[in-house]
Amino acid sequence: MGPEISSKTQLQTLKYVCVKSSFPLQECSPYSAHLFDAEDANTPMRMLPGLCGDYCSGYWLQCRYTLSLLLENSGNPQQFANLTATIEEDRKKFCDYLELKDKQYCYPNVLTNTELNANLGLVREDPTGCLELCLQEVANGLRNPVAMIHAEDGTHRFFVAEQLGYVWVYLANGSRIDRPFLNLTHAVLTSPWAGDERGFLCIALHPRFDEVKKAYVYYSVSVKKEERIRVSEFTLLTTDDNQLDHSSERTILEVVEPASNHNGGQLLFGRDGYLYVFIGDGGRAGDPFGKFGNSQNKSTLLGKVLRLDVDNNEDGAPYSIPSDNPFLHEKEARPEIYAYGVRNMWRCSIDRGDPTTGRGGGRMFCGDVGQNKFEEVDLIVKGGNYGWRAKEGFSCYDRKLCLNSSLDDILPIFAYPHKLGKSVTGGYIYRGCQMPNLNGLYIFGDFMSGRLMSLKENVASGEWQYREICMGGDQTCRFPKLINSYYKYIISFAEDEAGELYFMATGVASAKARAGVVYKIVDPSRRAAPGKCSFKPTPVKIKGKLVHFYPKEEFVINKKPTTTPIPTTSTRKTTTTTKTPPRRKTPIIIIKPPMPTRKTIRKTTLQTTRKTPQTTALKTTSKTTIKPTTVPTTVQKAMETTPAPTTPTGYRTTIMTAAFTRSAQTPIIPTSPTRKHGRPLQYAPITTSKPLTSAQPPPSPSTKRPKVALTSERPAALTTPRPQYWSLKPTTSGYKPQRPPINTTPTKTQEEGLRLGEKLENTGGANQVYKRPRGRSRGSKRGRGGRGGRKLRAGSVRLVTTDGLSDRGRLEIFIRGEWGTVCDDLFTSKAGSVVCRQLGFTTALAVMKRAVLGEADRNVRILLDDVECEGGERSLLECKRSRVGKHNCSHGEDVGVICG
Repeated sequence: MGPEISSKTQLQTLKYVCVKSSFPLQECSPYSAHLFDAEDANTPMRMLPGLCGDYCSGYWLQCRYTLSLLLENSGNPQQFANLTATIEEDRKKFCDYLELKDKQYCYPNVLTNTELNANLGLVREDPTGCLELCLQEVANGLRNPVAMIHAEDGTHRFFVAEQLGYVWVYLANGSRIDRPFLNLTHAVLTSPWAGDERGFLCIALHPRFDEVKKAYVYYSVSVKKEERIRVSEFTLLTTDDNQLDHSSERTILEVVEPASNHNGGQLLFGRDGYLYVFIGDGGRAGDPFGKFGNSQNKSTLLGKVLRLDVDNNEDGAPYSIPSDNPFLHEKEARPEIYAYGVRNMWRCSIDRGDPTTGRGGGRMFCGDVGQNKFEEVDLIVKGGNYGWRAKEGFSCYDRKLCLNSSLDDILPIFAYPHKLGKSVTGGYIYRGCQMPNLNGLYIFGDFMSGRLMSLKENVASGEWQYREICMGGDQTCRFPKLINSYYKYIISFAEDEAGELYFMATGVASAKARAGVVYKIVDPSRRAAPGKCSFKPTPVKIKGKLVHFYPKEEFVINKKPTTTPIPTTSTRKTTTTTKTPPRRKTPIIIIKPPMPTRKTIRKTTLQTTRKTPQTTALKTTSKTTIKPTTVPTTVQKAMETTPAPTTPTGYRTTIMTAAFTRSAQTPIIPTSPTRKHGRPLQYAPITTSKPLTSAQPPPSPSTKRPKVALTSERPAALTTPRPQYWSLKPTTSGYKPQRPPINTTPTKTQEEGLRLGEKLENTGGANQVYKRPRGRSRGSKRGRGGRGGRKLRAGSVRLVTTDGLSDRGRLEIFIRGEWGTVCDDLFTSKAGSVVCRQLGFTTALAVMKRAVLGEADRNVRILLDDVECEGGERSLLECKRSRVGKHNCSHGEDVGVICG
């Protein structure tokens, strides 16, 4: 669809009115943007398509009375009737009103212009080659949503699991049943602190759920003070199709966990009907168990992919071993093992296959969380060894084991360094109907950096091409119900019964924080024809009440545009002018270079042809369109001479003004898209149903850094807690525990890396990620703030220290008439350099965190948080950041800078 919403409606109306016309009318997609000249954000929207002059004359003979039918009037009906009648009866006036002066954009010339039509319908890219997509909010108020599945029974309902132990049923219309599908909160081992990987981690329904009516769950449990992973089977209640029988639990498998992290946590049914279970390596850094680690030891189930047959198990063992399992007859190997050498696979999926050819169907994709350098995506095959702990990504981790000629491991299809992200979240290959451009695209993400990423297979070479995904601007996503921001911490991906893709993210990585949201991925550049992808869900019998869904994020289409200065009038060439499309960046092909010499494997080291994306400074994505000033049109003169008892207002004024402005080619006030970074989510308090338990503030921290849910590597302190009905609106005060002093030299365990929820210092990226809104600290009195009463500019900085040194101290910034501090979250040496140059120094020698150079008192507000600079900005206000005054920090996190 083109970027303007009204295009399809107007064109369909024209088609209906002129159905007997000999002039064919163009359908909505993909030309509507051209017809309405709506590609440029600064061009006012037309209510009628722009026509070429010679075409308009014939159109006037057949369809001139469409004008009065298409232009509504909410002002003076008589005045409006006079105006439209005047235009309709005069061919010259009619064509002056509709004609587009730019011949290459008018209809029907636009259909034959090769340059303009070359890239129509393709996924929109930004100047760096990032694919621009939009989102639709599907569910909210969830506590760490870790999985979303469907029953494939025609009902099109989906089931969302929370880490705390609840599973909820959502119907196709978006409403939720108030009774949980499953409630295991009494048995699940987890905690409220941000970083606990334990908990309810996955659910899978039997592939013939409408017949077999069984569900399988994967969760953490404590048995006699021993932590275990438990896979259990539940049966559906005979009296309720939307609730499992809690008394029917049958343990399928239990595995002892030597540590609290690396729990794995994926259940999948393959096309062969068998249940696949993905288990982590047991935790701790570097898989230190035994001579070669758990992952390479086939006598243990840790660090493995298992395949079980759970059919026909009513009267015997809970599962049997498929006859073709690869290690069934290998001495001392566990027969359940399907593949091994995995570290901590987090989120796997099975490719449905191309909708037309079926190619790729049945392939199993997994994201495997790395150690301290690389994250990887793997294709799982029977009997495969995926290299851990010998290798991490394409590089050696345990060099001695890596050079072992008997390893014979399978390399990932893609690996990326920790400059892009530190905890991969595996995704899905898109095979849905609604977004045809995305077919075959593997979409995944990273929990730590919040990046959305994609891979596309080159069928000829077998290589996978990497493309980053970013959020489209306000003009790109200007469609009903679409948004273009999301919470940073990407927990999981999912697909619905129709094959459309979703992902789940949260603003607070705690099992009890109601900050989780389910987003649907939408391609705004091209969607299937109306009606093509429609379906009629099978009715579902409901017991209990329905909780209706209310989105919390502001739709892009409802955003109030910001204005830019009126452009200078100049003459625009309209004869042979052609527009050069922006240069597209060639897709990145990940090359697998050779490894250190080993007899039986290829030589490989990790390389990528793509430079690490860095967070860019604020850009204005829209162009200013220059329009020449001409003599007012006949319609404008008619408006001036026709008496009107009142000033025209409302819809009609908007329509006519936009149309006349375009016709007269007068200067306009353009609008530019809202700045991508820095606007907090405007969420209202979340109302939940009775079965949900209260989320209590987490206990005081006893460790140093946040160990964040699902795939974290080390213990950590708490992030900002939230109350039960968490409101994302700014608050005047809130509970935030002070972080204890931290040793600047991390231990070996700490070096192993925080995975989920850690606030990065060196991550950039083109993704538009709006982090959770920050609570407001106590304010201080506003003042001029300058020396000797001199008025300071917004963004001025100073370094405050008790020693009176000018080159070092706590960083303070002057904004809106007051001095305030800056939180150390994401603050790096690049941001420090911006500060030091402002103060007349050459560079920043050091950035000191945790208030090492001094802590402000409580009367000083924290004005900036999440500041990420490229290094070339004139002030911190030009860097990517949260909105002024929005933060989740305490003064124990004031940043300090040493300049030199």
